[in-house]
Amino acid sequence: MIELEGLPELVDPVLIAAFEGWNDAGEASSGVIAHLEAEWKATELASFDPEEYYDFQVTRPIIEMGEGLTRSIIWPTTRLLVARPPGAGRDVVLLRGIEPNMRWRSFCAEIVALCRKLGVEMAVLLGALLNDSPHTRPVPIVGSATDENLAQAINLELSRYEGQTGIVGVLQQAFAAADIPAVSLWASVPHYVAQPPSPKATLALLRRLDDLLKIHMPLGELAEESRAWEHGVDELAAQDSEVADYVRELEERKDATELPEASGDAIAAEFERYLRRRDHDGDN
Repeated sequence: MIELEGLPELVDPVLIAAFEGWNDAGEASSGVIAHLEAEWKATELASFDPEEYYDFQVTRPIIEMGEGLTRSIIWPTTRLLVARPPGAGRDVVLLRGIEPNMRWRSFCAEIVALCRKLGVEMAVLLGALLNDSPHTRPVPIVGSATDENLAQAINLELSRYEGQTGIVGVLQQAFAAADIPAVSLWASVPHYVAQPPSPKATLALLRRLDDLLKIHMPLGELAEESRAWEHGVDELAAQDSEVADYVRELEERKDATELPEASGDAIAAEFERYLRRRDHDGDN
C-alpha cells in the first residue's frame, strides 16, 4: 500500500483517470490526462510499485538516453497527480497509468483506498474504443454510471456493451462497491484510423468532462490539431476509392440512424460551456 505523507488539503476533489493499453484506442483517453497534466501543471502525489502489478516481459521498461552516455530506465507504472484548475473552486486528482498485467483486484483496491484518503467525491474514468463511426462526424461518447440516478442526472447515453472488459470496467465496479460515485466515458475512434494520436476523440472527451464537472477544460491546440487530423484522413481517403466509398457508407448509415444533436439538453450544455469559457477568458 502506498503511504501518502505531507498530503495537501484538497477541496471537493474529483478523480479523472485513464489507462494506456486495451482501454485506450488511439491513445485518446490517456491523451486527456497528459493534456490536463501539462495545462494545469499538475504535481505528482504518488506512484505504484511496478513490481506488484506489471509483467516486464509483457509491458517492458524503456531505456532513455540523457546527457552524454547516461542512461535511465523508465518503469511501467501508474501515477496520481493533483491540480487546482484556475477558477474551478475544487481540486482534481489525475490518475495516469498502464493497464496492469496481474492482480487487478488488489490494484483497484489500492486506488480506491488512496481516493478515500484524498477525500475523492466522484471518479470519472475515461476510455476509448475502436468503432465503425466515420471520422467526418462528431465523436460518439457513451458511458456508464454506478447507479441509474447518477446516469440520468448527467444525461449520459448508456453503453449496452456486454463482453470482455478492461481495468476501467473493473475499477468502476470497485468504486461502486466502496460507495464512491463513478462514471465512465468512452470515445469511439474510427477503426480505419486507429493509430495514435486521435486528437478529435481526445477533444470530445474533454468537452464531455467540461459538461459533466462544470470545470473549464483548457483545450490548447487540440481544436486545430483535430481539424488537421480530419483533413489528413480526408486526403488519405481521397487517394483510395475503396476507402472513400467505405467512409461514405459509414456516413450514410450514421446519418440514417441518428438525429442531429439539437436536443434541448445538448443546446443547454453547449450554452453553459460557452458561458464558462467566456467567464474564464474574462478573468485572464
